[in-house]
Amino acid sequence: MHEFIPYGRQNIDEEDIKAVIEALCSDWITQGPRVEEFEARVAEYCGAQYGVAFNSGTSALHAAMFAAGIESGDEVITTPLTFVATANAALYVGARPVFVDIDKNTYCINIEGVEEAITPRTRAIVPVDYAGYPIEMKQIREIADKHNLVVIEDAAHALGAAREGAKVGTQADMTMFSFHPVKHITTGEGGMIVCNSLDYYRRLKLFRSHGITKDSGYLEANDGPWYYEMQELGYNFRITDIQCALGISQINKLGKYIKERNSLANKYDQAFNNVSWLQTPPTPSSGSSHAYHLYPLLLAEPVNRTEFFTYLRQHNIGVQVHYIPVHLQPYYRRRFGYKPGDFPKAANFYASEISLPLFPGLTQEQQEYVIKTVKNFGEGRRNVKGLAGE
Repeated sequence: MHEFIPYGRQNIDEEDIKAVIEALCSDWITQGPRVEEFEARVAEYCGAQYGVAFNSGTSALHAAMFAAGIESGDEVITTPLTFVATANAALYVGARPVFVDIDKNTYCINIEGVEEAITPRTRAIVPVDYAGYPIEMKQIREIADKHNLVVIEDAAHALGAAREGAKVGTQADMTMFSFHPVKHITTGEGGMIVCNSLDYYRRLKLFRSHGITKDSGYLEANDGPWYYEMQELGYNFRITDIQCALGISQINKLGKYIKERNSLANKYDQAFNNVSWLQTPPTPSSGSSHAYHLYPLLLAEPVNRTEFFTYLRQHNIGVQVHYIPVHLQPYYRRRFGYKPGDFPKAANFYASEISLPLFPGLTQEQQEYVIKTVKNFGEGRRNVKGLAGE
């Protein structure tokens, strides 16, 4: 039996370990100079002016909602095909997430449906770059500008992706990246908002640290060099110098990681393009590039997804499903009355999706084993109608 192959994992080398040890041996292990250095490195990579790092991508999204002034009674438009944190961030500030079904050609939010969902209460659009696909932002931006809405891009999957020649990170008002271990670079847990607005930048930093500032330019009074003010109700969402030391080391390898992810995805594409019961993921238009956080395969009928999932897991291939649509979660069904059939494209996608292993460090031998095992599933079922034409 082959050793277990996860769908995603971190890639930590000796340089990363050395960087963390140096941070541990320094004078700063919580909020220190490495935090600002990491923020600057990510912002520079994306072409943004500012970056604010948080202890998770979820915290970063929550902070973006606050920075945008979204509050109780407001509405935020997003996709149901995402991790729950995208929608939950709206709930944290008292707003209501309003879902728009996906575009089956991109697996991202159906942009045509966004404008139809806008009401007088709408304050923001939160598109998600599902699997690392850079959603077409020009039309979203036009809709947002027309209706005076904020665009908060959930790019947790898309660090390193490009949109019309520019790195993802500057086309929205605020863009969130995640640094969870299965993402493109990791800080263990962590996230960041990049933006070009000084006002958003200041509000994000306030929110991250209890709403407190020591910046003399913004203080309402000043009793001395020790003085600070709590100006907003913030949270303790700070990231550490230890984590950012790892992040700084990791971002030095981001270009290599993105190249490797694309190479692995291309090999999967070539292997499965002519398999009738499999649909490979979409590729962006010319001038844009995918970040391939995930490699989502869609299964055609009559293939049973549970059977296929179980078969691959039994062969030590750690496939996963991304995601159970948010509107089908018990909390959302109870609170908002959502039911099966409300967003049929997202539901149909969920019913047939399975994510194959894809991460830097996945060896050629491991990937070939995955490909062979997937194809063997079909070979063993050629008597099933629909697979015979493979």
